[in-house]
Amino acid sequence: MNLPFFPVEASTAAPRVDALMVYVVLIALTFIVLVGGFIIYFSVKYHHRARADRSRPVFFSLPLELAWTGIPLILTLSIFIWGARLFISMREPPPDALDVYVVGKQWMWEIQHAEGPRELNELHIPVGRPVKLLMTSADVIHSFFVPAFRVKQDLLPGRYTVEWFEAVTPGRYHLFCAQYCGTAHSAMGGWITAMKPDDYQRWLAVGAAGVDDANRVPMTESGARLFQRLGCASCHREGQAGAGPALAGVFGRKVLFEGGGTAVADESYLRESIMRPNDRIVKGWEPRMPAYEGQIDEAELQQLVAYIKSLKGA
Repeated sequence: MNLPFFPVEASTAAPRVDALMVYVVLIALTFIVLVGGFIIYFSVKYHHRARADRSRPVFFSLPLELAWTGIPLILTLSIFIWGARLFISMREPPPDALDVYVVGKQWMWEIQHAEGPRELNELHIPVGRPVKLLMTSADVIHSFFVPAFRVKQDLLPGRYTVEWFEAVTPGRYHLFCAQYCGTAHSAMGGWITAMKPDDYQRWLAVGAAGVDDANRVPMTESGARLFQRLGCASCHREGQAGAGPALAGVFGRKVLFEGGGTAVADESYLRESIMRPNDRIVKGWEPRMPAYEGQIDEAELQQLVAYIKSLKGA
């Protein structure tokens, strides 16, 4: 349902968000009418010159107490349950989602597809395919906001946040930064172009305007080169004893730490292990890895994470 004065509903989440919004607004309007109506009614009925019967005032009524306590409770719980289910579904990307990496900086969006093409303030996506954004900021807090998709997620310096959506209608949709981030905040925008799957594949192959061959290298390939250049392979050797654990198949696995504690090796954990490896030491290994914080930028870090994610274990 495309509502008047609302942005077009261009994602799978948009109708569900709008439905919840309409539900909340209707409840609010209902209570405004009821409370306003009762105020006007009682103001007229019990006006100081009105001949109303005031001889039997009601100080307590169990049905009335149950009604004005139970009905709002049921309504607020329904809003909470509906909103919580919607929030969880919008925060858990499907496993087959297309990976896209985003770095926000004053005052632009640097975007790279897992397949290779890099974009600036633009994002091309296929219709009918979930898209997962792995996002971080290079300076201050930004916020990736697409009104037509009804999605908004902050980008925080020093950590990863995730947002996902699935476009349902081809077209161009505004992208905004919804968090004040400095003097040119209002100019930090862009466009998301949703394309039919065949058109998107053609765009990946030849149609990315302004994208040269150097910027078409898949992230796993550029991450592998960086992995070698930084000397990571000398310690994390596959199938051989090294100074660090082998990384094949580590992504998504539970990691045990010295002194107790566990974590799932997701993107945020990989980021922490590269930038601040001695914060949490993997059980059975010595704290020998140097910290790469300040030595690589956010785009290079995302390439390393993409490469490690691609390593398949036995």
